[in-house]
Amino acid sequence: MLAPYATSEYGTLRRVAMRYAGNFTRPLEGPGVHPVLARQQTTSTWAPYDTARVHTQQNALITLLRRHGAEVVLLDAAPGCSAQHYPRDLGFVIDDVLFLARLNSAHRLPEAAALTRLASAMPKVARLPEGTIEGGDVMLHDGSVLVGLSEETSPAGAEALQWALSQLCIDREVIPVRFAVEGIVHLDDHFAIVAPRTALIHRAVFLPAQVRWFEQHFELIDITDDEALAVHGNVLAIAPRAVVVARGSDRIARQLAARDIEVLAVDYSEVTKLPGALRCTTLPLLRS
Repeated sequence: MLAPYATSEYGTLRRVAMRYAGNFTRPLEGPGVHPVLARQQTTSTWAPYDTARVHTQQNALITLLRRHGAEVVLLDAAPGCSAQHYPRDLGFVIDDVLFLARLNSAHRLPEAAALTRLASAMPKVARLPEGTIEGGDVMLHDGSVLVGLSEETSPAGAEALQWALSQLCIDREVIPVRFAVEGIVHLDDHFAIVAPRTALIHRAVFLPAQVRWFEQHFELIDITDDEALAVHGNVLAIAPRAVVVARGSDRIARQLAARDIEVLAVDYSEVTKLPGALRCTTLPLLRS
């Protein structure tokens, strides 16, 4: 088993975990809807997906990743879990340590079992003592770790990550990212680091002070409300100047190409019926 390693969001992707979608089982309306999901439906579009179509689109991405030199590790199924094809949230690699997430949603806990099995063969694995934190809210940036305080990640989770980094002698500052609205699923639906000092941003969901911080640290490419609703900002960098985007996000693709970033497009229209896209369906384990 190769040791985990990642120091940025755009290092060349060498090894990545994915999992095929299962059947859609979660209620989206009525008395069974969790309050968190009700709030998230105010910022994202949710709809049942066709499992076979999602598998077809995942296979296209797997083929693309393998063609570009990445090993794809397929995690075991988690029956009954509608979001099991979003393993990004289950953990994250910071430098040479795999951190196992603390999931906010009880119905997703069975998804974590396969990653725990995978982690058992890795040399450095960390578990946080408290709070909640999911990989969709975690991004590496220079000597820091950005942590979105979404519906799924708590301030206590961000603080626990800072404590764990200190215990592991990892010299990175955890920088909480705050939102201006409730109902945010994860940071990576509204902000994405796509290349050195370059990021996509949906400004409307962030506090003014947070936007100013982003402006000071990145060249920003704006995404519109409609693009955010379609989850087109949820992209995957596979090399310092190569990004996978969802087919149909033509304006974003042009903006990236204008900055000499190679754009690779795949059809992810069925995947995005459950808010999430390319970053959500991939958990990088090794970036060079």
